[in-house]
Amino acid sequence: MKTTLYIGAAALALTAGMAQAQDSLVFTPGEGDFSWDSYDAYMADAPDLSGQSVTVFGPWLSPEAEIFTSMLAYFEQATGADVTYTGSDSFEQQIVIDAEAGSPPNIAVFPQPGLAANLAEQGLLTPLGAETAAWVAENYAAGPSWVDLGTYADASGNDQFYGFFFNVNVKSLVWYVPENFEDAGYDVPQTMEELIALSEQIIADGDTPWCIGLGSGAATGWVATDWVEDIMLRTQTPEVYDMWVSNEIPFNDPRVVEAIETFGMFAKNDAMVAGGSGAVGTTDFRDSPAGLFASPPQCYMHRQASFAPAFFPEGTELGTDADFFYFPSFAGKDLGNPVLGGGTLLAVTDANEATLEFMRFLQTPIAHEIMMAQTGFLTPHQGVNLATYMDDTLRGQGEILQNATTFRFDASDLMPAAIGAGTFWTGMVDFVGGASAQDVADQIQASWAALN
Repeated sequence: MKTTLYIGAAALALTAGMAQAQDSLVFTPGEGDFSWDSYDAYMADAPDLSGQSVTVFGPWLSPEAEIFTSMLAYFEQATGADVTYTGSDSFEQQIVIDAEAGSPPNIAVFPQPGLAANLAEQGLLTPLGAETAAWVAENYAAGPSWVDLGTYADASGNDQFYGFFFNVNVKSLVWYVPENFEDAGYDVPQTMEELIALSEQIIADGDTPWCIGLGSGAATGWVATDWVEDIMLRTQTPEVYDMWVSNEIPFNDPRVVEAIETFGMFAKNDAMVAGGSGAVGTTDFRDSPAGLFASPPQCYMHRQASFAPAFFPEGTELGTDADFFYFPSFAGKDLGNPVLGGGTLLAVTDANEATLEFMRFLQTPIAHEIMMAQTGFLTPHQGVNLATYMDDTLRGQGEILQNATTFRFDASDLMPAAIGAGTFWTGMVDFVGGASAQDVADQIQASWAALN
């Protein structure tokens, strides 16, 4: 009888907490396109974590911090736990200090996997286990890619799954003006072969297909690295891409040289790019989309990541004045639909019951949908309702993620800084300036060899 009364009291306390918490929920359960059934199922099975707390530390500041906190409220309602998020613009330095001092948060939000891998190697992260890895592989589009990206060597050198990816960005996009395509009678290409044919058709019609600009101050050249990375994923297997990133195959391998030359097919052809090839290396990347909106158009296509609209003319309405399509794969290569991008991962830095349960909560569609409905949040979670995306632009990018068969991070971000943010950047500027792909690749490989 005493046991029964205790359980009943605990349940009553949790229910009261839920009722209080529900008042602060940004979206009312049961309303809208959200996957409330899955949330109800989670709540029914969730443990009572009243009195327990979870601390989360990451790089998100306002408004992302507030939006993330609004998602945490749903976990708090379901479990009774108290979750606190703290953001910092010096996260990458502070998390190392805190972890090495033995005073880390329960969960750290890493903007890319490199730092997480370093902490895992020092024994400062808690593995999420094979069961969680299997869930990601089964429930994320291109699931094995996300498992690979979240798997690092532990202090003993054994690979373990640590990183749960939450929020992704997409780079494999081509931006265009629908009205320009319609006026010229052009269709959105579905394959790389069709994209090349369209580019040649635009030239034959007396116009210019592409706007490309590599200028970015001290970072000039990075735009071209994105092109080469996307092409590598469309001409080689993911395994070859990974070996390239780690220099297991040299930078001057014929397969890498081929990718650089394929980029040159677009960037080093005067007829192919606005201003001629000589303008590619000097045009600022922020200015390069302007040609899409000129009358008549100075170009018809612009390959750039999801942030490109930040540099479109003021008042541009996405979906009407400008839109995008997937930078397509080669039909003849049989390499699926690879996507290049980046992502944010959560890893456990100080485990307790509530913390591990929160990582399980991240498997629910609702944890993703609450974010999707409020900000530029993209997810490969295949269980989410795409209708909950905040707008059609994000929904379209979300669909690209859902259709991905492979996902890989930006190679230059994963390479040693002297290469990825050094000779790879400058080498691409040399390439568009007239150097051969082979000479550039040889020089980059020589700089890599000099690191050893």
